[in-house]
Amino acid sequence: MTSFADLKLAEPILRALAEEGYTDPTPIQAGAIPQLLEGRDLLGLAQTGTGKTAAFALPILHRLAQHRVPHTPKGPRVLVLAPTRELASQIDESFATYGRHMRLSHTVIFGGVGQGRQVDAMRRGVDVLVAAPGRLLDLIGQRHIDLSNVEVLVLDEADRMLDMGFVRDIRRVVALLPKERQTLLFSATMPKSIAELAGSLLRDPARVEVTPPSTTVERIRQAVMFVDDNNKKNAMLMLVQSPKVVRAIVFTLMKHEANKVVEFLEREGIAAEAIHGNKSQGARERALAGFKSGAVKVLVATDIAARGIDVDDISHVFNYDLPNVPESYVHRIGRTARAGREGWAISLCDAEQRAWLRDIEREIGKPLPVFMDHPFHSETAANSTMRPPVLGSGGRGRGGPGGGGGHHAGGQRSGARPSGGQPQRPAGANRGGGGNRRPSGGGHRAV
Repeated sequence: MTSFADLKLAEPILRALAEEGYTDPTPIQAGAIPQLLEGRDLLGLAQTGTGKTAAFALPILHRLAQHRVPHTPKGPRVLVLAPTRELASQIDESFATYGRHMRLSHTVIFGGVGQGRQVDAMRRGVDVLVAAPGRLLDLIGQRHIDLSNVEVLVLDEADRMLDMGFVRDIRRVVALLPKERQTLLFSATMPKSIAELAGSLLRDPARVEVTPPSTTVERIRQAVMFVDDNNKKNAMLMLVQSPKVVRAIVFTLMKHEANKVVEFLEREGIAAEAIHGNKSQGARERALAGFKSGAVKVLVATDIAARGIDVDDISHVFNYDLPNVPESYVHRIGRTARAGREGWAISLCDAEQRAWLRDIEREIGKPLPVFMDHPFHSETAANSTMRPPVLGSGGRGRGGPGGGGGHHAGGQRSGARPSGGQPQRPAGANRGGGGNRRPSGGGHRAV
């Protein structure tokens, strides 16, 4: 097996990795780092939790260690674009960790906070700038940032940036960069929009793909529970009360729904916090800190806000609402079973969202096992042919009757029990078996 030492990274980087207890690279790291050390552009396809950040941070740090040059005032040598504040902060922390024995200057820029410290940090220039596109363009417009000497551009979570409508911002940023640069694009999925973006930005790129796009991590045990909408909160309470649930993320579609779920869980004695776009940066950071420390057992999040939650020991992911974009299901459940661990992903599906479940099963190429042995099971939801909710400024619309019974993934009725005949009992249910276990034996932790 390849080790980090075999990759011939600079000694200060190897020392930092050793201090963190990392010896062997993950597959995405082993595939990407040699290509990037050669200076090639790269398209990296890997699910969350596979060590993507180190896959680009380590070779970039090696480049900076080997080629020291004076800083350009207001300018970075390396620019990393990320879709959310949380992810940008996590990436910046990773550079600080792996570059702790180097003379590394770095900063992170995002909205939701005052810009004074960010402007001050950029005044003399930095080695690495991690930024969310909106605030970056704002400070460029104010002439506080100059991108004319960027040597390396990284687009992380590119699929999510496109989902969030950042494609024009990305192209505006790229237009300000030197044509001679190294460009890296990382994504968990490979829809047509990402292929087009990669084709326009990358030059003869190496491609490293450690898991086929939109497949789910094998270690994650998945299940779906059909419930009526008015029973969702009680079903969720039953799940999170299980002693097997150590730390869980609950996903909702809407911000106001996240707040309601938190209020309900707290009334029932469950330590919970919400994280979404309407929360201030300080509130989001406090919620995430409480979740990491264990003071908060359940973090209730929307899809966008959850990007950047990098916590290894999340035992369960619960979908209070199914995602309306099937690729998001893969992103969501990838928050568990990280760093070689196992995990559970359990989804609640009501009658309105039944059509979304069919889309998800078609995306992942298999039906989800159905857990029926609980007091909230709904045959109405299981057999629903309603049209899905209409999402918009007015909130969730009501679906009408669908025609013809709909299409089922793989020609199977996904409301049926999985092959084998018996309904599975998720580890998150009070009466459940089979909890979350750390794999026996060694294994290495994803960086």
